[in-house]
Amino acid sequence: MSRRGLLIAGGAIASAAGTTQKSRALAGGGGSSSGIEGGDDAWRAKIDMHHHFTAPQWVDWAEREGVVRRGELLWWARWDVNATLALMDRAGIATAVLNPTMQDRYRSAAQAREGLSVVFEALTDLMHEHPGRFAFLCPALLDHPDVTTWALRRAFDELGAVGVSVKASYNGVYLGDPSYDRFLAEVDERSGVLVTHPLDLPGKPPGVPTVSGIPNFMCDFLLDTTRAAVNMIRTRTLERYPRLSVVLPHAGGFLPQIATRLEAFGDFCTPPLDAARVREALRGFYYDTAGPLAPACTLVETAGADRILFGTDWPAASAGIITDYTVPAVEADHAFTEHQRRGIYRDNARRLMPALQRADHTGPRSDRQSA
Repeated sequence: MSRRGLLIAGGAIASAAGTTQKSRALAGGGGSSSGIEGGDDAWRAKIDMHHHFTAPQWVDWAEREGVVRRGELLWWARWDVNATLALMDRAGIATAVLNPTMQDRYRSAAQAREGLSVVFEALTDLMHEHPGRFAFLCPALLDHPDVTTWALRRAFDELGAVGVSVKASYNGVYLGDPSYDRFLAEVDERSGVLVTHPLDLPGKPPGVPTVSGIPNFMCDFLLDTTRAAVNMIRTRTLERYPRLSVVLPHAGGFLPQIATRLEAFGDFCTPPLDAARVREALRGFYYDTAGPLAPACTLVETAGADRILFGTDWPAASAGIITDYTVPAVEADHAFTEHQRRGIYRDNARRLMPALQRADHTGPRSDRQSA
């Protein structure tokens, strides 16, 4: 079954089984039933830190350039502004931080720069047309370091990017490897926020399952994130770049669950890791709730609730998944106090990315469009 089929089926199963009254209220766009500070306004002021964006203008350009074939694109690459705004309003999302996708298919540096220019123009138009609803991450193209340097300058200095996006690994080489040093130094110089995400797995063509019948996003993506995080701990990335902040997707993959294992067996790594350094590093990362989030007691104990950020994984995750699973998972989790939940929804992201205050929005648009 395709990933889309799995997500649709998951939503259907949830509906058939019957969700809680709270989940149904959330799915219908109702206010918080958990008594968050600020009531309905706080519930409706979420910042979505895990939102994939494939610019329709880029798809037009890429098809002309022979970079993609529109008919072969998966559902998550067919981003639609009307459907997106409808989902955001339904889930109480004030601002979505857009992570541009499809940025690893360029055949040359010149083509990469042209493609990114198309993306930047699309982002500029979108934010102008929908003030306060969108912010964006600058995509890093590590195959083209000079283009990445140019992109960082334009995105941050001219367009107001709030962070940088990068894959967990390139060609089997993970974040933290010395080959990333030039890029990390450039982001650190800007006190930047680095948002990573798994995609291509080592030793496998893109999209080919490691285990037949199990889509890579189910298990292997979580392992890929965990590998990147442990490698950054091993190579002291956050210590070497102290102004750099790193956001791990999907609640950090398996990292919180293996925290004690990493502390106990860290001396088997090269160089060895002592337990105190592991504990400090685990509290140095940020973690988003996309996935959706499992019960968060372990994550809160490992990292602290002030390091958790709300995320949806739209449009890879369907509207039904987000409203029936992702939002209720945070809303009903007993690991969070109401104050912590407010931080997860909004305040932690604003503290991490002060530039988000320029894209502030306290509720759904009165003139929102429907899908």
